[in-house]
Amino acid sequence: MLPPLAKGLDMARSIDYGNLMHHAMRGLIQTVLSDVADHGLPGNHHFFITFDTNHPDVAIADWLRARYPDEMTIVVQHWFENLNVTDDGFTITLNFGNAPEPLVIPFDAVRTFVDPSVEFGLRFETHEDDDEDEDDTSAEGDDAPDDPRPEAEIVSLDKFRK
Repeated sequence: MLPPLAKGLDMARSIDYGNLMHHAMRGLIQTVLSDVADHGLPGNHHFFITFDTNHPDVAIADWLRARYPDEMTIVVQHWFENLNVTDDGFTITLNFGNAPEPLVIPFDAVRTFVDPSVEFGLRFETHEDDDEDEDDTSAEGDDAPDDPRPEAEIVSLDKFRK
């Protein structure tokens, strides 16, 4: 028997490429972070990771949640400890004002993942859509607030350049 395919493949309806890409790109982040956990950051690589602080499985200090009530961007570069990657997300300890703080971030909470050293970036958007017959071919993640399929796309790095 063949193993089941990734989330988003329902042969009775159609192939949900948006969900499949979403799942694949989260897997890419998992692979990259797992390598960093095992071997450290190579060369000039570093990451800006923005995540939804309201996700139910995000665990951060209360003072961080109060300061970042919707989303937070972390930088994984010079100082980090205890990076542990699982199938569902990652934990990491970062330094905030000389105070180490552990963070638990599920992959489903990640909104952007950027490595400016090689001009690589991903952005994940979730839209809700009650009309499943609507053509959803937009790679830009249009403003359709009713689309239930998460979209993933390449993000412009201009806002990270100095």
